[in-house]
Amino acid sequence: MRWFVDGMNVIGTRPDSWWKDRHGAMVRLVHLLENWVAATGEDVIVVFEQPPRPPISSTVVEVTHAPRPRRDSADDEIVRRVAAEREPGEIRVVTSDLWLVDRVHAAGATVESADSFRTRIEAL
Repeated sequence: MRWFVDGMNVIGTRPDSWWKDRHGAMVRLVHLLENWVAATGEDVIVVFEQPPRPPISSTVVEVTHAPRPRRDSADDEIVRRVAAEREPGEIRVVTSDLWLVDRVHAAGATVESADSFRTRIEAL
């Protein structure tokens, strides 16, 4: 299974004042994803609307962003990536954005809610 994670959607599932330190929240999410990948061996790509500043790197999680930062641009990038996959049925998208859910289902991928996924990765 390959996972495409709507990064800010997952971050937004917890009212932990992430908006006061957006970059710190992104770093914490990537760290949680790294721990989960280490435990499960899953293939994970996290997509943000804009490039993290400073950049966030990982050896086990692909950290990427939309080509142009704007509202819903991460959603568009996720849909583009799902559509480019040979086997979209092997993709699971993590989001609670209903518009994105409809788009990735139409492209053949499955979806897990952001809150459910956040609970999953925090459980490690």
